[in-house]
Amino acid sequence: MINSDDLRFFHTVASSSTLSAVARFLDITPPSVTQRLQNIESKLGVKLIIRPARKIILTDEGEILLDRAARILSDIDALQDVVDNTRSQVSGTLRVLAPLGFGYEYVAPLLAGYADEHPGLMVDLTLSDAPNWMLADKWDVVIYIGHLRDSSLHCTRLASNRRYLCASPAYIARAGAPQHPDDLRHHSCLVIRENAEDVTRWKFRKGDREYAIRISPRLSSNDGRIIKKWSLAGGGIMIRSGWDIRQEIEQGTLVHLLPDYRLPEADIVALTSLRENARPLRVQKFLDFLKESFNPPSWEK
Repeated sequence: MINSDDLRFFHTVASSSTLSAVARFLDITPPSVTQRLQNIESKLGVKLIIRPARKIILTDEGEILLDRAARILSDIDALQDVVDNTRSQVSGTLRVLAPLGFGYEYVAPLLAGYADEHPGLMVDLTLSDAPNWMLADKWDVVIYIGHLRDSSLHCTRLASNRRYLCASPAYIARAGAPQHPDDLRHHSCLVIRENAEDVTRWKFRKGDREYAIRISPRLSSNDGRIIKKWSLAGGGIMIRSGWDIRQEIEQGTLVHLLPDYRLPEADIVALTSLRENARPLRVQKFLDFLKESFNPPSWEK
């Protein structure tokens, strides 16, 4: 007879593109995934996925199991949450997804502190700058920077986050400082590929006027830490959030360019699939903990 652990495992399999992806997500070997899946199939006496196939395709029996598993697991989690809320106890597993840089610098230490306050809590933190939004409900809380369009998730604003146009003194000495956004077309620009955004269209505002500039990036990366390192080394001009470069600007290792022009802000927000009155206690108290920790944000003190 299958149990709830089997159902959770199969739900993960059915929500993934390949068995290799399941192995990476669960941090186990691909043969272990295959063996456990075969064990569940043996218990049920049916095949749950079609083999061979390059991606996971459920059989009719697999589709039926997935539908029932999702409802059963939801009921189990809801029952645990009811018990925890009744006891006013923060327990269970808190699953959090956060961006790489911000998650490493801020979310990870705060999560550790939150767990220390609640000994009955387990924490599962995933860091990624390219999350699969189709699987967003795998996490209790998704930390996001910027404006998320067309989302059904509920948004809680945690902190303001101004963005800056900046470059190193060495680059400015070599190439000069832009005096107008149009000048950026003739500079070496560095861009971060993130959140499926159009990263080559930089927008500015001065008073009531807006300027949209199409730049041709000299260097690009999906990792903001690399872009920052290139810029500090004199590689070009970049746009970075205040949480990441405020200290460098204060120390003079980066120079704030076009200070009279404002870039669109990119607030730090928390996204959840549940409304406030339906959230487990561990989730709502963590959101409250984050809001308190970022009031005010350390990068704006």
